[in-house]
Amino acid sequence: MSMSSLKGLRGMRHVALKVKDIKRSRRFYQEILGMGVVWEPDPQNVYLTSGSDNLALHELPHESDPGSVSQQLDHLGFVVETIERVKELEREFQAKDIPIVHPFKIHRDGSASFYCADPDGIVIQMLYEPHLSGQEIK
Repeated sequence: MSMSSLKGLRGMRHVALKVKDIKRSRRFYQEILGMGVVWEPDPQNVYLTSGSDNLALHELPHESDPGSVSQQLDHLGFVVETIERVKELEREFQAKDIPIVHPFKIHRDGSASFYCADPDGIVIQMLYEPHLSGQEIK
């Protein structure tokens, strides 16, 4: 069943990020967030998943002009099963020297999260959301 009010829309399929160092970013998303590689068509592009999502990483050409790429992304959100696991992840990320942008917080709607940053400074929210965390996302 679609949660969208737009007929035929089933939800977001993927997020594509422009990254400075594809190897470094791939390691982060694989080793820290546990995503698996779905497709790697060439050394400058890799597609990852955690089962119900897709993340495309595209390496910027080294000769890109400064300021030629503007970042319009606010953050990526990953759903976590429990509040306790969100707290554990924050401690694990801190132990791995991953920058914490906003520390753990319980929000007024009953959700809980913290925000960290990937190697390119892209903000990632690790979120327990009562209506989503207990459901299998398909």
